[in-house]
Amino acid sequence: MDPDDIVRAARLVAEAGSLIIAAGAGMGVDSGLPDFRGAQGFWRAYPALGASGLRFEQVASPATFARDPQLAWGFYGHRLALYRATPPHAGHRLLLDWAARGRRPLTVFTSNVDGAFQRAGFDPQTLHECHGTIDWLQCTEPCSDAIWPADALQPDIDPTRCRWRGEVPTCPHCGAVARPNILMFGDGRWLPARTDAQDARQRDWLARQARRPLVIELGAGLAVPTVRHFSAMMVRRGATLLRINLREPEVRPGDGLGLGAGALEALQAIDRVLRGTAGPSG
Repeated sequence: MDPDDIVRAARLVAEAGSLIIAAGAGMGVDSGLPDFRGAQGFWRAYPALGASGLRFEQVASPATFARDPQLAWGFYGHRLALYRATPPHAGHRLLLDWAARGRRPLTVFTSNVDGAFQRAGFDPQTLHECHGTIDWLQCTEPCSDAIWPADALQPDIDPTRCRWRGEVPTCPHCGAVARPNILMFGDGRWLPARTDAQDARQRDWLARQARRPLVIELGAGLAVPTVRHFSAMMVRRGATLLRINLREPEVRPGDGLGLGAGALEALQAIDRVLRGTAGPSG
């Protein structure tokens, strides 16, 4: 990273009146979570699925829950256990510190389903998980609009085959197979009410509290561009963009600044400037 760009990024944070965090899969990679970018990345994380030639979009599908629920729950049950066991990296806390030190209101838009922001201490009321979360479940049918927390679920996975051992989770209302409340590929049965409520809260926040907003976009690539589209919408509304992306950091002239780095590395470098030569933020 160019040291001058780090100083520029720190200045953007220091001058911001509010922070909009826009996080993609790259945010979780720095915590040690697998990178599903491309078939090879997915197969490295799940060699049993690679041996079968199954791609991410084939497994992460309601069709797999209908066809082979042990396989579907082997994949999602493994992810649930992994996310629970993986502490969020220190960059999450830095974002909270920047907001607190400068008394800046903060909101989060993320395509990640891992629950890391909640575990890092973010107020759930500040989050918009646009693809849902693995921490809540729903019926595969679905028999109703009900969703329920996955807190009591204890995954038991055969890692050599990526399959759920025993009876898969079921809907407490009708007995059908349950599934995570996550928007999957080719998904016409996702129940979006929880995410819709988060969206409504965030829209209200943007209308009332987004003054001199800075979008800090972290690890959001072009393969699934949901987070990038959100950032672009915020820029059109007057926000400045700080894009942190190891592979695709480019920013249009006039929109802000791009840093070609991982999320944790860049956040720590910016924080050193904020605490050192640039003085305390805010």
